Amino acid sequence: MSAVGVVLADSSVIAKRNMLKITRIPDLLVGTLISPIMFILLFGYVFGGAIDVPNYREFIVPGIFAQTVIFGATITGAGIADDMQKGIIERFRSLPMAQSAVLVGRTASDVVLNVIVTVIMSLTGLVIGWRIRTSFLDAVVGFALLLLFAYALSWVMGLLGLLIRTPEAFNNLTFLTIFPLTFITNAFVPLETFPGPLQTIAQWNPVSTLVQAARERFGNVPPGTELGTWSLQNSELYTLLWIVVILAVFVPLATRQYRRAAAR
Repeated sequence: MSAVGVVLADSSVIAKRNMLKITRIPDLLVGTLISPIMFILLFGYVFGGAIDVPNYREFIVPGIFAQTVIFGATITGAGIADDMQKGIIERFRSLPMAQSAVLVGRTASDVVLNVIVTVIMSLTGLVIGWRIRTSFLDAVVGFALLLLFAYALSWVMGLLGLLIRTPEAFNNLTFLTIFPLTFITNAFVPLETFPGPLQTIAQWNPVSTLVQAARERFGNVPPGTELGTWSLQNSELYTLLWIVVILAVFVPLATRQYRRAAAR
């Protein structure tokens, strides 16, 4: 086998191990699914009437997609922190396997989990009136962009999981960081409703451009929406640039930290 083939083979074993864990502990999947479904129903039926946006249910669903896959990326870090705490990483280190396989397999399995969650959310959105108004190819690109952004972010979470080590501390930290990252955006309300400084932050927040790109691909952009900044006018390109930068920075950092942490 080539070096790449070894990494892919070992990573597939790790990914299979993580997926088997979900089948044996279904509470993990159920808990991940309940939150986005609850958000869709709450914002669609409870808060939607108080927000002045045409067809608010179509407006909100891409935002909840983005928020959910981003929170799904945190499963990578929590799982790695749990493995570190239980000594499983040391067991992996004793096996003749590629060093990067643990992180590659972990992030790959979480992409599969995000796909499952996205399918369930899409069905829930269809029930409350959300529709894709564009072509099939546009919809595929929109979903792929959401999953690709979450995959890039999972490498950030993987690095944090290696640094923090305990799942409890990791969950507390990510809750405090991911919530502002996803709520200071256009995911739930139009950017025009934000005060000056927060509006500027939200306009350049990559989560806002991810949501904007998804809405454009799904055909869910409300009529009369004003896109005042370059980031929103070129939302897809801006989001892809962030994905490339995150992967270029955090893949080597996480891999190096894994080697250091496991060698202790």
